Amino acid sequence: MRIFKRLYPSEMKDGTYVIDFKQYYDMGYRGILFDIDNTLVPHGEPADKRAIQLFKKLREIGFQTCLISNNKEPRVKPFANQVGSKYIFNAHKPFGKSYRKAFELMHTKKNNTLFVGDQIFTDVYGANRVGMYTILVKPIHPKEEIQIVLKRYLEKIVLSTYKKDKK
Repeated sequence: MRIFKRLYPSEMKDGTYVIDFKQYYDMGYRGILFDIDNTLVPHGEPADKRAIQLFKKLREIGFQTCLISNNKEPRVKPFANQVGSKYIFNAHKPFGKSYRKAFELMHTKKNNTLFVGDQIFTDVYGANRVGMYTILVKPIHPKEEIQIVLKRYLEKIVLSTYKKDKK
């Protein structure tokens, strides 16, 4: 349905850790914005070895990174420090201001920056609003806050039309 198109990701992946980021670098992308919870680690968890290694690899490839989260600074700053990334807390996704601020922090532009996140109504919609390439990943863990659980039901409707439109 036409009304859902602004909610559609550019593409979908089974998870953050299966993405071939080198491929995107070769395509000209230089920055990556990441959501944290259920994109990089289960909700509320600190950075794990896998996340730390991913960000190290991204720096080696040549990427700038920025975590963009609706969480407060006590959640975001320690995670960012652990993985060695720039960050924006209290981002008010899906509003575009924080996405544009991230471009400034990374010295990138919307056309050479990717967004990776697990939620349609905040992550994907916000990045789409500023014209970014978006990758929707499956959530890492099923345990989520009640407001997110409710949004997941609506996301299923959007994803079903997305899959039909992709055919």
